[in-house]
Amino acid sequence: MTTRRRSQAERDAITVEIGYALLSACFLGAVVFATIAGPAAVWDLPPAVEKFLLVAGASVAGVLAVIRVIHVLRRLGHHG
Repeated sequence: MTTRRRSQAERDAITVEIGYALLSACFLGAVVFATIAGPAAVWDLPPAVEKFLLVAGASVAGVLAVIRVIHVLRRLGHHG
């Protein structure tokens, strides 16, 4: 690790990458949640199945969103 100061352009690039990581993670999470939990909103399913789909959708979406943020930020670290 070096202790040099980053330029404004480097700080701006990092800010943009963090924003991209968060935005793409939110989009991925929303798509995955809608895909898994969508049938509960469209069809009349038993309450246990609806609850399972909602919990599974939220869980998978959350995990994938975190993985997406980590992936994008690690890629930034390897290029920087």
